[in-house]
Amino acid sequence: MFDKERWSEILEALNANKFRTVLTAFGVAWGIFVLVILLALTNGLRNGVTADFGDFATNSMFMWTQGTSKPYKGLPKGRFFNYKIDDVAAIKTQIPNLKYVSPRNQLGGFRGNNNVTRGTKTGAFQIYGDYPEYIKQQPMDILLGRFISYSDINEKRKICVIGTGVIKGLYDKTEDALGTYIKINGVNFMVVGTFKNTNSQGDSEEESNTIYIPFTTFGQAFNRGDRVGWMAITAQDNTPITTIKQQVFDLMKSRHKVHPEDDRAIGHFDLAEEFGRINGLFSILSIVGYFVGILVLMSGIIGINNIMLIVVKERTKEIGIRRALGASPWTIKSQILQESLLLTTLSGMLGITFAAFTIWGLNSILDSAGPTENFANPSVGMQVVFTALIILIVSGLAAGFIPASRATKMKPVDALRIE
Repeated sequence: MFDKERWSEILEALNANKFRTVLTAFGVAWGIFVLVILLALTNGLRNGVTADFGDFATNSMFMWTQGTSKPYKGLPKGRFFNYKIDDVAAIKTQIPNLKYVSPRNQLGGFRGNNNVTRGTKTGAFQIYGDYPEYIKQQPMDILLGRFISYSDINEKRKICVIGTGVIKGLYDKTEDALGTYIKINGVNFMVVGTFKNTNSQGDSEEESNTIYIPFTTFGQAFNRGDRVGWMAITAQDNTPITTIKQQVFDLMKSRHKVHPEDDRAIGHFDLAEEFGRINGLFSILSIVGYFVGILVLMSGIIGINNIMLIVVKERTKEIGIRRALGASPWTIKSQILQESLLLTTLSGMLGITFAAFTIWGLNSILDSAGPTENFANPSVGMQVVFTALIILIVSGLAAGFIPASRATKMKPVDALRIE
């Protein structure tokens, strides 16, 4: 029940020495401010780094071939081999819980020699031979037209989908790319679509200078036959690719007569594992943020504890009189605890408010400055605010506990004798 006289006494006690109260409140406000800002900055780093993964399916891995490191079944060490399109079918049928298996081939590179021409314009671009599923593993915005279809695969159509960098390099600003033709290593391809990547950090130069063509057309046009350069493999959402990738390796080793213990023969990059490591790192940083923030906050709480001890000493005679008039120990203790809790909570809310405005200012600066590498959208969730409030309440009660206990342990007659 609200006791107006009790709260009037508490406010009067806090206003008795305003400068001391403000300094004490600042210590708590600063501690909670540091805690929230550290967590927001950690989330900003997490958002920036994970954005480098773009929208690529993070439960995926890339797999390619390398030279063998062990002889096996009469075959020498150092032997090179290639995946075949039949390997893709074998993986799909024999390995459970896989969502997509995309064979890929690559030609050229945007930093290499010029390999694409259109009229008098030339450029060096990355050419990928892909299947339609790849757009589900690496989402992209189709600006005009479409992506590769299975009709293109089956009929080995000479069509292509080009990135925004290719358009800038081969077309004038007013030209429409759809329906036009470009030459890739002397072979004509019709443009049926244009795209940009959905990476929140913006298109990278390499990604925008990319051309996709049907995998089967790639093999026929550039004499690759049924060879597969590498594969992009994605597991079902409820099955980490990390747990089943060894099954894929074992299957490929048996199909290509590679020693079962030859771990060098098959190269791979586990995107899910890498993503997990990064999330683990930032989870540790969040724990560090909580640890440092709470340590700073504790310095403010210790300050409140000391101030409340001083307040209790200054009001020793008043406490003695109240005890002599019949005030119970709990009445005295609860008032001290309320004073401590009020001071702590108000200070903490001030710190949270200041932190919120600071985070808003940081995001406004980032929005006006444009995409920033490895840092984006520093923020904290409501669970952090609730956690901070719980810390404040517990800390406020803890800060007032010792002074309150000391106030109630003193005998009224002894309190009245103190000058």
